[in-house]
Amino acid sequence: MRDLCGRVAGALVGTAAVVAVAVLGPAGPAGAVGAASAGAVGGAPEADLAFHGRLWMDGGRVELRMTPQNHGPFGVADATVRLRWSAPLADEQRLPAGCARSGARAVLCRTGALPADGWGRTLAVAVRLRGEPAEVTLGIDTVWGGGAVDRNHRNDRQEVLVLDTGDSYVF
Repeated sequence: MRDLCGRVAGALVGTAAVVAVAVLGPAGPAGAVGAASAGAVGGAPEADLAFHGRLWMDGGRVELRMTPQNHGPFGVADATVRLRWSAPLADEQRLPAGCARSGARAVLCRTGALPADGWGRTLAVAVRLRGEPAEVTLGIDTVWGGGAVDRNHRNDRQEVLVLDTGDSYVF
């Protein structure tokens, strides 16, 4: 049994790596223009990513509308945000382009370009949870910042509690 678990875990790690490459893209320093000037940290550009939006849940279906923001000082060509639910996701999901499932409770989504001191495109993600929990917590965090360094994690890592009432929760 231990050998079987080890082989399954190894296969899942390999699958997660393939999904990460497909969603995140190559690991190059995207948006690294001007990295040697002021605002660069150790040769990498500095950006300050944040996420603002709302979500609601009704009958085990959670809908999220979220807009990424970059406070700068450098723009980011692309970034990846992780959406992690406290309850497992249903097996079948219809995720938007640029999003991929990452395990039983998480989805990774590309943000697209985030200009310095600007807003990105709004992400609309709807998922079905396994069963119909009365409440769920959504954790939001940046897992790849396009090669930029973000020293302020107070605004790109958050948790939002949503109750299965159909009410909208703003963050």
